[in-house]
Amino acid sequence: MTNSFKLRHSSESLVLSYLEIRRAIGYVGFSLPILLGPVGWAVFGIGIQENMSSYYHTPMRDVFVGVMCAIGIFLYCYRGTSRVEGWTRNLSCLSAIGIALCPLDAHSDPMYQRTIVGYLHTFAGGTFFLTLAIYSLVHFPQRAVSTSESDIESGTSNLDRIARNSVYIISGLTILGCMATIGICFFLVPTKVKVQLNALGFVFWMEWLAVWAFSAAWLTKGRAIFDDVMVPLKKLTHIVHGE
Repeated sequence: MTNSFKLRHSSESLVLSYLEIRRAIGYVGFSLPILLGPVGWAVFGIGIQENMSSYYHTPMRDVFVGVMCAIGIFLYCYRGTSRVEGWTRNLSCLSAIGIALCPLDAHSDPMYQRTIVGYLHTFAGGTFFLTLAIYSLVHFPQRAVSTSESDIESGTSNLDRIARNSVYIISGLTILGCMATIGICFFLVPTKVKVQLNALGFVFWMEWLAVWAFSAAWLTKGRAIFDDVMVPLKKLTHIVHGE
């Protein structure tokens, strides 16, 4: 086995481990609203809450905390390629853990908490979604051809890259749109209308959409969507067999 093959094999293994972390983040995020909403209703008879954070004060507390901690841990294990991306990763990791460990005050408006812990939760939630939008709009598209993955992506077509970048942009804009809509609901909507929206779980549904948007971006980056990782692996097989 030549040194060049060993180096290539090490590079392939490293990139595949990155893909696994990205997929894990995407799949865990994708499962969160399903576990809290439909599963919580089916198993415990819990109605749709005003927002995802309110599930902390229901029998689904352990699920909510566990999933957010898992996302935080996976983000901590993820290594970017620049100092700026490292800062983004640290912020998203800390905010995910903050959401899990600093619960929202029970039966409260996220913007008007009774405790410092509650305000920390609100701040962590906003930071979490903002950093995820930055990943989708800034880090993921920029890294399409400029990282150690360039070898793995060299066997893909420009059309594949355009499709993936489109997912990232749409995901990031969706997250920002959901954040803006939630902000309008909190600050601009009349109290009477807000009460009706809360009864319908409006913020919960907006958060569900935002979470699935970020999941789509990470699953795409992890090749669970637009899976083209088999192209370089086939090339590696040819090298092994001397073809």
